[in-house]
Parts: sequence; structure tokens; C-alpha cells
Amino acid sequence: MILARELERGPLAHGWADQQWTLARIKTLIGRLFHVSYTVEGTWRLLKRHGWSWQQPARRAIERDDSAVEVWKKETWPRVRASRRSAGPGSSSRTKPGSR
Repeated sequence: MILARELERGPLAHGWADQQWTLARIKTLIGRLFHVSYTVEGTWRLLKRHGWSWQQPARRAIERDDSAVEVWKKETWPRVRASRRSAGPGSSSRTKPGSR
């Protein structure tokens, strides 16, 4: 199947900036390759009919270093969190200083 081969090449090969296929992008690709127009829903039905499944990318970066994240949580975050100013007397007006 021509469409499957083109999808396997990836979005970068077809001019998109990242490696994520969306139904809208696949719809556009089908239009470019076959000169036919599908709706987004029709595109999904077509893909399902040919054995493709919906997948959601992980929300975690490939470059993520879990040990560095744990160190940051234990060492840096408590310092950042502790440096908040304490609430004190003030004014709700930006132009009028607090009065007593």
C-alpha cells in the first residue's frame, strides 16, 4: 500500500517539522498523493479499515534524565520553595501604599 509506505517514511519526509502524525496531516498527505479529499473522520475510518491504530505519544522527553530530576527535586526545589516572601501588611491598591 502506497499510503502505508509514505506514513512509514515519517512526517519529516513530507515537510512537517516534527515526527508526529496527526489525522489532519494524514488527510493532507492523502490529498497530495491521490488527489482526493477526505474529512478527518473519514481519514480515521480509512486508517482503521487498513489495520492502523490510534496511539498517543508519551509526554516524556526522550532526553529526560530521571536521576537528575530526582536530585533537583531533593536539593533545588526545597530551596526555591522556601524563598517565597511571607505575607505581610500591604495594600490592595497598586498606587496607594499600605496605611494603618
